Amino acid sequence: MSRSSCHLFLFLFLLLFSLFPFPLLARPFVLVLSQDDLKDVQNDDASPLDSDSSWDDDDFGGTHVKPDDELDPGSWRRLFEPPTTLLSPSHDTSLDSYYSAVQKIISASNNGDARLMEEAAAEIETAANTDGDPHARSVLGFLYGMGMMRERNKAKAFLNHYFAAEGGNAQSKMALAYTYSRQDMHEKAVKLYAELAEIAVNSFLISKDSPVIEPIRIHNGAEENKEALKKSRGEDDEDFQILEYQAQKGNAGAMYKMGLFYYFGLRGLRRDHTKALMWFLKAVDKGEPRSLELLGEIYARGAGVERNYTKALEWLSLASEHGLYSAYNGMGYLHVKGYGVEKNYTKAKEYFDKAADNEDAGGHYNLGVMYLKGIGVKRDVKIACKCFIVAANAGQPKAFYQLAKMFHTGVGLKKNLPMATALYKLVAERGPWSSLSRWALESYLKGDMGKAFLLYSRMAELGYEIAQSNAAWILDKYGERSMCMGESGVCTDAERHQRAHSLWWQASEQGNEHAALLIGDAYYYGRGTVRDYERAAEAYIHAKSQSNAQAMFNLGYMHEHGHGLPFDLHLAKRYYDQALELDPAAKLPVTLALASLWVRKNYADSFLVHIIDSLPEVYPRVEEWVENVIMEEGNATILTLFVCLLTVLYLRERQRRHAIAAAGAHEPNEHVVPAAR
Repeated sequence: MSRSSCHLFLFLFLLLFSLFPFPLLARPFVLVLSQDDLKDVQNDDASPLDSDSSWDDDDFGGTHVKPDDELDPGSWRRLFEPPTTLLSPSHDTSLDSYYSAVQKIISASNNGDARLMEEAAAEIETAANTDGDPHARSVLGFLYGMGMMRERNKAKAFLNHYFAAEGGNAQSKMALAYTYSRQDMHEKAVKLYAELAEIAVNSFLISKDSPVIEPIRIHNGAEENKEALKKSRGEDDEDFQILEYQAQKGNAGAMYKMGLFYYFGLRGLRRDHTKALMWFLKAVDKGEPRSLELLGEIYARGAGVERNYTKALEWLSLASEHGLYSAYNGMGYLHVKGYGVEKNYTKAKEYFDKAADNEDAGGHYNLGVMYLKGIGVKRDVKIACKCFIVAANAGQPKAFYQLAKMFHTGVGLKKNLPMATALYKLVAERGPWSSLSRWALESYLKGDMGKAFLLYSRMAELGYEIAQSNAAWILDKYGERSMCMGESGVCTDAERHQRAHSLWWQASEQGNEHAALLIGDAYYYGRGTVRDYERAAEAYIHAKSQSNAQAMFNLGYMHEHGHGLPFDLHLAKRYYDQALELDPAAKLPVTLALASLWVRKNYADSFLVHIIDSLPEVYPRVEEWVENVIMEEGNATILTLFVCLLTVLYLRERQRRHAIAAAGAHEPNEHVVPAAR
């Protein structure tokens, strides 16, 4: 229950405001560059670009993409992806014991089986310490970091992740990079994030921009995000089934959408390049031009088919003839690399220019690469930087990667390691390890809360804010049903509160204002931590800095009552007014709060003020009565009568005070002689 609900002043107000929760979400990353960030550079052969190995890769984004299992070794994909995609001639049996232990961890988490969890943890520890398996070390670091069947120990978690990263485990590299960034050790963080971002960016498309598949936030503040969850049920979703039916009946637009869903893994579907190819081909037969470009991508990348650059160029050329300007990016790329055609930088630039002239972000990005490296043009880092900024403002993820490298190396932009770290992280989080989010969401939708919590917890360790928020929300929302595993078995209430507090705190550090509010609530009420009004105020001020209306409301309340902040009715009113300015939906609670201020100012130490001050203590009992009595049908009349009774009592009290005051003013004076008649 949100703090603001607990701050209302009469029973009716408590009931009404509980029906209007504030929508609270973390804000997206926003890149702001000023003139001070731009660096005066000489476009000559002395540029550090030539001596810096970080610029030696294929900055256009390669088509030679490795399988996810190679990019993310030790991934749990084998345990979650369909068997048909896992069992192959290259199946590595040397990891069978590792995956067996991980499977036990997953099963134990889902069923709350402490004995099985301890058995699995012991197997992982043996594989890590005796065999030196880097992937087992990564999981052991996770167990120590979370305090699962092992004493929570950040030092041991760090050491295991360090050696796992040295052994090639990408997820431990993510965990280490996040740890370094939290401690402002940007020189170490930026190197790891740069490596991980490169893996991610080389899997992006060469022509059009792929949809940004963000992890789904399963809650909006204190409420489940039902609309987003509804759109993530994959083949079980009614809307998807209707779309599939339309596609089967020959609707070209539906066929194209079906291909998109399967190609990118949208709407909760697993990626299936074979099905995507089938639907795109059917859509083309029905005259749907948008499928042409994706067919070019498929053949250029060899996604579900044998790679064929000649066919790729044919499909992309057809797409460009239909006005799909992003297809020029793929055509330009093939000419830059000489894939299926003779290498021709001049022609490549012409294609990129056509895409850019039609406001395609990919065109601006590719021109930026040509000017950055001097490919077919005279090198000009300033022009390259401008191209990347235009592409980044349009949401091109590869442009964020290039700007990160510029901040990292000081080429084109002044060296800024914190900014480089943030941008690299933004790109790295789109790497193959982000599949954890899909598996967690699938588990959540199936009601497997223990499995969902485990997967979100693993992602949280890698630094994903949404995963931190989701894991904490599951703990708070589902309690024992979260199947949280503690140091010696299923989590105690104290362990759950402590873990939720830690996760919310991490999320708040990354800009989640709802998390900051809950941290404030935890300190204000002593939930999972020692009650501390001053730290509660600090958390609310942090949320307020993100222009959060509820935080301002809470700060007003604390000033009104002198809890952790100086008693100041004027400041309280200012915060209440600011909350209303930011969120018109706060009109009711702010109006009630201002009414409380008026009562407190004009009737200090009165019966009404004592009622207001006692409400936070009796609120839990009132809340239970609201749920069990008032919300039942037929009790609205009781509520109305109760409110009327309170109103009558208030008015009678006010009338009595006025009567006393009037009597005092007109009482006869004994020393006054009555006037003669």
